[in-house]
Amino acid sequence: MTGAHLTGTCVSCHVNNNYNFTSANTDCYGCHTADYNSTQTLGGNVPNHVSAGFPTSQCSSCHDTTNWANSTFNHTTTGFPLTNSHQMAPAGKVTTCAQCHINNNYSLTTAPTACGTSGCHLTDWTNTNNPVHSAAGASFATSNCSNCHDNITWTDNTFNHASTGWALTGNHQMAPAGAATNCNQCHVNNNYSLTVTDCYNSGCHTADWNSTQTLGGSVPNHVAANFPTSLCTTCHDTMLWADGKFDHSTTGFALTGGHIVPTAGGVQACTDCHVGSNYSLTAANTVCYGCHLAEWNSTQTLGGSVPNHISAGYPTTCDTCHTTTNWLGATFNHTWFPIPHHSSVCADCHQVSTDYSQFTCINCHTNTTAHRPGMSHPNVCSPSPSCWYGATLCYNCHKNGGG
Repeated sequence: MTGAHLTGTCVSCHVNNNYNFTSANTDCYGCHTADYNSTQTLGGNVPNHVSAGFPTSQCSSCHDTTNWANSTFNHTTTGFPLTNSHQMAPAGKVTTCAQCHINNNYSLTTAPTACGTSGCHLTDWTNTNNPVHSAAGASFATSNCSNCHDNITWTDNTFNHASTGWALTGNHQMAPAGAATNCNQCHVNNNYSLTVTDCYNSGCHTADWNSTQTLGGSVPNHVAANFPTSLCTTCHDTMLWADGKFDHSTTGFALTGGHIVPTAGGVQACTDCHVGSNYSLTAANTVCYGCHLAEWNSTQTLGGSVPNHISAGYPTTCDTCHTTTNWLGATFNHTWFPIPHHSSVCADCHQVSTDYSQFTCINCHTNTTAHRPGMSHPNVCSPSPSCWYGATLCYNCHKNGGG
């Protein structure tokens, strides 16, 4: 005998002097049948035990011997703990058990995460419009509410889009952090079954892709150039679609100097080099000759210090002498003999325009007056001085162009 059972008389329980109670009579119901039946009309947060089918052998699950009316039930034992707003007011927002257990249905088997399936939030689920959950497929099934919703405030839903493999960054974020105003901007026609994560194939930037056919300038025609639609992120980011950038060095041909697009006095558009929207240039096309053929041919008539590249049989590896800063400012590392010597015209020494492996010194050094006073070579050869003037004899001793 504990609690309130300590008071009163024996006959309060042993009615009609019945002291033959068996183990079946030891649960509360035998004495508290009237209390049990009264739950049909009490209302409030007291469930109707009769219609709910509460077992009469388990009164002690909620009631104690201290005060029959202050029953408490540990909802966690059902596998569905009541936390935050699911708690009874004032701790939470629930005022009666019947708010969830509609029509006195206490046989719910719904998991704690299936807010819509239980019927509690089915109306909320049905009334959604961004996105329309009922039309969005399995991702928004009534058993998946807890992916976005919590039990603090139903309307402060949050979804970690990164869990789909497509993190929302830059302008893909919802305003004000980004430019998106609703999910339907990407999930057109309530399609949340997207599996393609690239900008074009998702359908989001197909119009932008097609617009490149007419934009011109430094924007290549993506369609004619047959750019792969699965590699938009190679040039574009999520901050601003229109400021696409391409790291040309990844092709093996870095753009420097006048090759940078656009450059004052240099390249103005990709099509300056990629003529006819040809972006399939290989390593064989990366030597200057392919783009500078006209300049190469012009060397036949320029004269002066510019050798005729064609008749001289120059190799088409133009970058030996030319740079991307200024095509006309070509310089050649004349390793074997320093230049300028006494002349700035290649032909003064290389008089055979078809063979620059030949040279002559005596085009300038043809007589004794070409030497400074005292420059005689009586012991070099005989007869002196006439023997000094072989075509390349000077170079035999004057390999550095000096005395």
